[in-house]
Amino acid sequence: MDVTDFPDDLVRTQAAWNATYQALAAPRPRDTTALRRRLLLLSVRLWWHPYWEALPSAPAARTELRQLVRARGAARAA
Repeated sequence: MDVTDFPDDLVRTQAAWNATYQALAAPRPRDTTALRRRLLLLSVRLWWHPYWEALPSAPAARTELRQLVRARGAARAA
């Protein structure tokens, strides 16, 4: 699968999910209820995104999406 196959909104949602998860995993996070609610909302958006309906192997594509977003985040941090 080519990484350009992912819609921009799906990539942005995964990036937001990662950021929210990291904020929740930080020591002594503030407003954990809001972070958990946001994580749940983003999880639902990721899981039910229409993009997944057209794929024969959605689990592999979901993994590729997570890896792509992590790599982009690491590249920006460097």
